[in-house]
Amino acid sequence: MTSNSTNTTNPTSFVIPDLHAMTPFVSSFNPHYDKISLQSSAWVDQFCVLEGKQRARYISSKTQLLTPYAYPRADEERYRCCCDYVSILFTYDEITDHQNEEDARLSCESSCSAMEDANFDDGTALCHMTNDFSRRLSKSCGPTTFQRFINYWKLYVNAVTKEAQLRERYEVLDPDSFEILRRDFGSVLVSLVISGYALGIDLPDEVFNHPTFAAMYLAATDMVCLSNDLYSYNVEQAAGHGGNNILTTLMKAKNLSLQGAADYVGEHWKTLIEQYLDAKRRLPSWGEEIDKDVAQYADAMEDWVIGSMDWSFETSRYFGDAGQEVKRTRVVHLSPSRAEDASATEVSADE
Repeated sequence: MTSNSTNTTNPTSFVIPDLHAMTPFVSSFNPHYDKISLQSSAWVDQFCVLEGKQRARYISSKTQLLTPYAYPRADEERYRCCCDYVSILFTYDEITDHQNEEDARLSCESSCSAMEDANFDDGTALCHMTNDFSRRLSKSCGPTTFQRFINYWKLYVNAVTKEAQLRERYEVLDPDSFEILRRDFGSVLVSLVISGYALGIDLPDEVFNHPTFAAMYLAATDMVCLSNDLYSYNVEQAAGHGGNNILTTLMKAKNLSLQGAADYVGEHWKTLIEQYLDAKRRLPSWGEEIDKDVAQYADAMEDWVIGSMDWSFETSRYFGDAGQEVKRTRVVHLSPSRAEDASATEVSADE
């Protein structure tokens, strides 16, 4: 049951809901992973965008391993682009994760220009990396999907700037406002556009924007965001970034304990599954060919939901070396936060 009050003492652990048991989707793995991941990693390395601790974290997080889970149906050529997309995504995340609002805005402007105009050059390694990816994507992508990707990429990087602003101001949004922003800065909306590309589908706007298809799209997006917030909460709070997490917003807005917020997310997950499946049943027909594309797109959205969950326990990004243990026990032991460490240091100095 959901706890209805905030604990008076700081918790040392919490139990994550068993999202896998509630999810009817089946995970798959792209057979091109071993070969193409090496090519994509070499491509990333040539730009030397990340250095030091950022590069070490990027490598240890097994970011490339997300791609075969998220895009298991892509052929070899398209899978390479998917790998490079995920690499850019995590590279951008590493760069902006500790930036203030002003620096994040500059990164946003550079990224948008480089993604939209292959001839744009501000001299940065990230710009060159983005140029190269965008140029190749545009050549192998349907025009409607490519423009859709650009539009959603802009939403993503602008939302990351807003996230930096909230982080800098120590501001926590209410759950409804956070959910809207989270869809954008979580990068899931734009990542699901790549799902269409991965299948070679150029879905018309009248289909993509149809209320029923959009309901599926948003439900899948929210599921990925919720699971990520659950799994990433510990590392975020330890880094002092817990404010941009649904668990924090729920604890503040609904006066819940950490465990209560996690339980609340578990209940909401069930609702999202029902909303997604209900919308899927209500999809209208656009003719045999488009209906086939829509059915494949639905499969791809489900791949992202279950695939990102599976990857979260394979990477060291969220649980270190304890991923499989956490998956089995569902118990997350909280690490000390930077704020706690700073406070302890001050007390020690005073003594």
